[in-house]
Amino acid sequence: MSEPPSFPFSRVSGLEPPAEYAKLRSTEPVSKVKLWDGSLAWLAVQHKDVCAVATDERLSKIRTTPGFPELSAGGKAAAKNKPTFVDMDPPEHMKQRSMVEPFFTRQHVESLRPYIQKTVDELLDAMIAKGCEKPVDLVEKFALPVPSYIIYTILGVPFEDLGFLTEQNTVRTSGSSTASEAQIASNSLLVYIGKMVDQRMEDPKDDLISKLVVDEIKPDNIDRTDAVQIAFLLLVAGNATMVNMINLGVVTLLQHPSQLADLKAHSSLAPTFVEELCRYHTGSGLAMRRVAKADIELGGKQIKAGEGIIASNQSANRDEEVFPNPDKFDMYRKRWKEEALGFGFGPHRCIAEWLARAELEIVFSTLFQKLPNLRLAIPFEEIEYTPLDKDVGIVKLPVVW
Repeated sequence: MSEPPSFPFSRVSGLEPPAEYAKLRSTEPVSKVKLWDGSLAWLAVQHKDVCAVATDERLSKIRTTPGFPELSAGGKAAAKNKPTFVDMDPPEHMKQRSMVEPFFTRQHVESLRPYIQKTVDELLDAMIAKGCEKPVDLVEKFALPVPSYIIYTILGVPFEDLGFLTEQNTVRTSGSSTASEAQIASNSLLVYIGKMVDQRMEDPKDDLISKLVVDEIKPDNIDRTDAVQIAFLLLVAGNATMVNMINLGVVTLLQHPSQLADLKAHSSLAPTFVEELCRYHTGSGLAMRRVAKADIELGGKQIKAGEGIIASNQSANRDEEVFPNPDKFDMYRKRWKEEALGFGFGPHRCIAEWLARAELEIVFSTLFQKLPNLRLAIPFEEIEYTPLDKDVGIVKLPVVW
């Protein structure tokens, strides 16, 4: 019997998902893989099985449970930190998640749209005013600031601190930073958020950190450490993903000029484009992991209590049984009953989904209206991508217009 393959798999190229997913979907949809430390875990690659994993309460999200599938030594170390709701099971999961959910409901996000639009407009206007005599890095000047400024505003971060926080977050998420540099940047952010929590204890305002202080810390529902960890999670969790999705959207449109022309002519197509973008490029494709609390059956395989499961939403988003011709980008794709899983599935579905959708929709209904001649300043093959064994993303994107 052959040894299970090593996981995570590497992408075929900068933009293409690992070839192993397509092969496994047709030959062995639930199979074993070997992780960095030699331990084994189950891998589910079909849409139906990924959804089953995401909704089965016999599976645990608690990362300190023996057998939980960590993907690196750093992940195993991070799992020892005090957990937030993303790494909790019921009922603690919903109890903590509900503390911040009001800031991310569809209704609340709708009220933020004018501010998001203003942020996008101002960043693009600043780029236009400065000109592009030399190529401009769209990551630095646009893709990174957009989601950063929005989440900082929700949290209540003073505008004069945006530069410092953006710099720390860039170091923390940059593929070129060393592990120690990234850790120092993370600690700087934690210290900063801790000071904000202390300030709101004395002088609450109308923001998310104040809500945690007034509604949760003061009545002793959570302690200060919990509040700091929750705010830190919201500050950093989706930022790298959002930055990458903006960059990936730009490159994808430039690769599909007829769909770009349609979007330029009809900016109202932005939601349709974003829907397909979040299927085609799964910005967060390694986060749906569980460990079995009891023996279960999945895809005809017997999984024992204590065994880890990785559910690949990246693979599910290219499942031929759900999305015909899945490797083709088509924003006019007919929507089927089953949905794409870019934002996850089930109770742990991304809390900031509506915020992410709003940001992406506003970005892509505005970017090519203001910069209709936007194009790469380098050949496509010279784009610098994230490491092939990590989530799909773009490190730098030199553009001119």
